[in-house]
Amino acid sequence: MASNSVPPKGSKVRRVITRVLLGLFALLGLVTAGFLVWANVGVMQAEPGPLAAVESDPSITVVENPEAVVMSPTDQKSTKGLVFIPGAKVTAESYLSNLSGIVADDGVTVVITKPTLNLAFFDLRPLTTFTTLAPDVDQWWVGGHSLGGVKACQFAAQPDVQGLVLFGSYCANDLSGSDLPVLSLGGSNDGLSTPAKIKDASVRLPADAEFIQIDGANHARFGDYGVQSGDGTATISSEEMRSRLTEDISAFLKAA
Repeated sequence: MASNSVPPKGSKVRRVITRVLLGLFALLGLVTAGFLVWANVGVMQAEPGPLAAVESDPSITVVENPEAVVMSPTDQKSTKGLVFIPGAKVTAESYLSNLSGIVADDGVTVVITKPTLNLAFFDLRPLTTFTTLAPDVDQWWVGGHSLGGVKACQFAAQPDVQGLVLFGSYCANDLSGSDLPVLSLGGSNDGLSTPAKIKDASVRLPADAEFIQIDGANHARFGDYGVQSGDGTATISSEEMRSRLTEDISAFLKAA
């Protein structure tokens, strides 16, 4: 006589749970793959002209590492250094030209990081990952552009950091109770880190933080990587911008 046995109720529940979990894992995999593609597509590259000018300058030595690009003065020992963090999806090389002036003129070593997935938000490496690339330097400042500046603010909370330099950026963490020297450089035509946003976030910086607005500068002019979506239009040339940044950062470091 045939048996009409019914599968245990528990086995059906297990099958449903298994299918749900497999679906969730598949969805997670698709989201992860999509994010990895997004993080690595559309990365803004350094413009060839300014980059070539730095690489051919005999007074500057450029060394490429997996962690960062290091610029140092060729013929002198450097004791001051700046760890600089790029904006989101902008290559480290895009900032070589604008930061080269303090290397050539003031003997400062500049370490420009290569953030994880091209986004400083996901870079969990400690500051020492980058400072150890220039062992002769004994005084370190930190800085960054846009999202990189937000990350630099986190590094700036460490007691051995001498000061903070922001390019079109502002802090998410509160440094207002510290005595940290801060230089905040903004652009009058910045459509992303607008002058209003920088002003609103100024309460998270020390009361004596120095704010300088560069007339005609937009967000992308703080680097050399072309046009950026949502940005304003620059009316200052890249050469003028480099000169202004060199002058302002040099004065800030000398005052330390």
